[in-house]
Amino acid sequence: MKLVSAEDAARLVPDGATVIVGGSGAGHAVPQKFIDALATLYREEGKPRDLTTVRVVGIGDFAERGFSQLALPGLMRRTIGSNIGNEPELAKLVADGSIEAYSFPQGVLSQLCREIAAGRPGLITKVGLHTYVDPRQTGGKQGAAQEDLVEVVQLAGQEWLLFRSFPIDVAVIRGSRIDEDGNLTLDQEAINGEMLAMAMAARNSGGGVIAQAGDLVPSGSLIPRRVQVPGALIDFAFIDPDQTQTYLTDYSPYLAGAERMVEPSEAPETPLVVRKVIARRSLLEFGRGQVANLGFGISQSIGAIAQEEGVADLLVLTVEQGVFGGVPVAGDDGGAGFNYQALIDQPYMFDFYDGGGIDMASLSFAEVDEAGNVNVHAFGDRLRGPGGFPNISYGARKVCFVGTLTTGGMRVTIEDGSIRVVTEGATRRFVDRVREITFSGSVAAERGQDVRYITERAVFELAEGVVTMIEIAEGLDPEADVIAHMGFRPAISPTLSRIDPAVFLPGRMGLRRRLAGEDE
Repeated sequence: MKLVSAEDAARLVPDGATVIVGGSGAGHAVPQKFIDALATLYREEGKPRDLTTVRVVGIGDFAERGFSQLALPGLMRRTIGSNIGNEPELAKLVADGSIEAYSFPQGVLSQLCREIAAGRPGLITKVGLHTYVDPRQTGGKQGAAQEDLVEVVQLAGQEWLLFRSFPIDVAVIRGSRIDEDGNLTLDQEAINGEMLAMAMAARNSGGGVIAQAGDLVPSGSLIPRRVQVPGALIDFAFIDPDQTQTYLTDYSPYLAGAERMVEPSEAPETPLVVRKVIARRSLLEFGRGQVANLGFGISQSIGAIAQEEGVADLLVLTVEQGVFGGVPVAGDDGGAGFNYQALIDQPYMFDFYDGGGIDMASLSFAEVDEAGNVNVHAFGDRLRGPGGFPNISYGARKVCFVGTLTTGGMRVTIEDGSIRVVTEGATRRFVDRVREITFSGSVAAERGQDVRYITERAVFELAEGVVTMIEIAEGLDPEADVIAHMGFRPAISPTLSRIDPAVFLPGRMGLRRRLAGEDE
């Protein structure tokens, strides 16, 4: 391992290289100093050019940091990732056709790092079949992209998707401490990501590995069991003593798993708003001891509500970035957690998800159509991506999609154990046909998956491939208050019932008593 400056590390990237960058979201284990140096080098010298950049998770703060800094005409010719939504400046270049882009599921890219490392032809998976990433739909192409990087294959008498491997010329990873031999730890990071797999993929492709670390320590001073990436895999390293755990958090021992946060005996009650109502109703679908994933948006609120209800210890909540157990963090630090049981590498978490390991998932939706298809990645006037949604929604034995019935100015009152719409939203979210398919209702129906769609005023299920209303808020009329604001007519269950009024009432719902039979 050779110690260099961040500026010299950026100069190691040749024109036309395929560069994979570690980290996640809003600065989680992101080699930010390298990104800064690469952007500066290109602005000053026009080098390197025509890169293919890869990141498993979108890297950015929804403004100017992260991959938005690399939105410089000519720097990239192609970019591959799972969510460009938090990289708005880069998304603009893709939208105007300046860059080829591919939007693949987060789990696919995470696992593909290992396939590249192992010299295999690609990742074979059922995740994404009959959704937007299927080459018979868009193949995940965005902007100027034309080439198919995924294909349908027949194996053992079944259809699969093959996401093809490609060589990695440069892997840029990050850790906490690195010794003089290049051994790298991640013990102060909020996630592990796939740093090891990325390093192996680059090395076995004949490429190079660059590591950013917060501290340089003497050879032999690291506890070997804490080393995540062996020094033999790292070619160059630079030190950033000012690196932060995330863009928002300088360092938290709780996010690193170094300490446990003392949780209050009674969590403060959060305001009773629409998001809370929907999250509460979704939480009623959870069972004691279930292993679950919580997505972003409204679903992120469920962890806090589980704390409020005193049931967090009765569930095993997971986050795709590798958090197993504990409480997921909401907001821009999302992807991290605290008081977790373990922090594992992201590819293994997606193995667990894809194989049906989680009992339950609660995920937000943007659009739902009459076939039960869900769109979360293609709506509005800017580019986004699916993140880990395709993997999570495919693998979960039961999945609850959560969101409001309409959006764009909807105003409600919540009182007396029900909800009243004061002003209806301008945009329907239950539509005749979704713009693009992120979750396939037909695939779910064929597999017998248990699917719910939960809104603030009604709950639906996918019954024999048909979206069916099974619950409605007290005092609301199915026709006037729900169906009139949908783009299709759902079936109505003959046993249509009322949404539990507890979700609309202030105070606790008494969920611990329901799940554990214990007094609160």
